[in-house]
Amino acid sequence: MSSAPASEASNEASNRVLVVEDEPATRTLLQKILTPAGFAVEEACDGMEGMERLTRHKFDVVLLDVWMPRMNGLEVLTELHRRGSSQRVILMTADHKPETLLHAVREQASQYISKPFSGEELLGTIRKVLDCPVQPAIEVLSAKPDWVQLLVPCQREVVDRIQSFLMGLDADLPLQIRESLGQAFHELLLNAIEWGGKFDPNLKVHIACLRTRRMILYRIADPGSGFRFDSLKHAAISNPEEGSLEHLKVREEKGMRPGGFGIMMTRFLVDELLYNERQNEVIFVKYLD
Repeated sequence: MSSAPASEASNEASNRVLVVEDEPATRTLLQKILTPAGFAVEEACDGMEGMERLTRHKFDVVLLDVWMPRMNGLEVLTELHRRGSSQRVILMTADHKPETLLHAVREQASQYISKPFSGEELLGTIRKVLDCPVQPAIEVLSAKPDWVQLLVPCQREVVDRIQSFLMGLDADLPLQIRESLGQAFHELLLNAIEWGGKFDPNLKVHIACLRTRRMILYRIADPGSGFRFDSLKHAAISNPEEGSLEHLKVREEKGMRPGGFGIMMTRFLVDELLYNERQNEVIFVKYLD
């Protein structure tokens, strides 16, 4: 981990962060990153001390290590969940075992960050968590490492949160494959939440991730009525000729933000991309050999 520049200190001085970490050197380094950035930091050397501090005080964010003496980070998450706590927790770990990450998702961890990480990455993750007014509840339907199923609310904030955990499951894969999967998943999940769910937190998107020795398959099913490609005049996928930018004119006329390349880009990132007849469910596949 590398420290971040001190120039970012200011409006975050009121945000209190609890660091729960058994390694003294790591606690010191986190202090050096967080304090100049304006965070008020307290420390706990294991999960037991962390729970004691959480019982007595309120914190905006908890940075929680996984493997610690007396009470580990997963046990802390479980106890917080049992108490019905809405505490924002960022899990810090070099442990990429599926069981660890899926436990964190089931117990409603806010974000996952993989060690080692830079100061910039840590601060960005903390601010992302703080910017989310309400932590969307994620329902875990299956937590087998080779078969993960989730039910998530149609909220924009859930996209990065789910992506950080699911991409952690693929930590053993080459970087290029991980990046392709991450970009494709982000684009298609955001489409499902925005167009299928209309950002309505009462509606849910069903996510499944299946992994075999030879492939990874994702299924995303949204609650919407579906769409037709020929009706997406604002998307590059509807252009009659390859390389045409006709959709940009449509977006400008409708006052939409620049873009519209998402589905077309996704086709190049994965090996297979399939929609059902209504086109409110999509499957994409990445082969591993």
